[in-house]
Amino acid sequence: MIDEPWALAGGVELRPEPFGALAYNFTNRRLTFLKSTRLVDVVRGLAAAPDVRTALTRAEVPDREWPTYLEALGGLAETQMIQHRSTRDDS
Repeated sequence: MIDEPWALAGGVELRPEPFGALAYNFTNRRLTFLKSTRLVDVVRGLAAAPDVRTALTRAEVPDREWPTYLEALGGLAETQMIQHRSTRDDS
């Protein structure tokens, strides 16, 4: 995951909250709490970053915290809040 491109899934909206954000997927009706403003920064930055590593770096996540963030991003992927994106044209 760390060297792959990801983005917020289509149909997912983030609502800022004092603790981080609420993520709601209008496609599958799932609601998820993002319990860190820095995690919200990472998730919002995924689409503009070439990979997760870059998104973590741009959000200034300390290296020692990366495993925790990768676990959180893995959970968001499992619940279809974020999705893998292609880096090339498959045509």
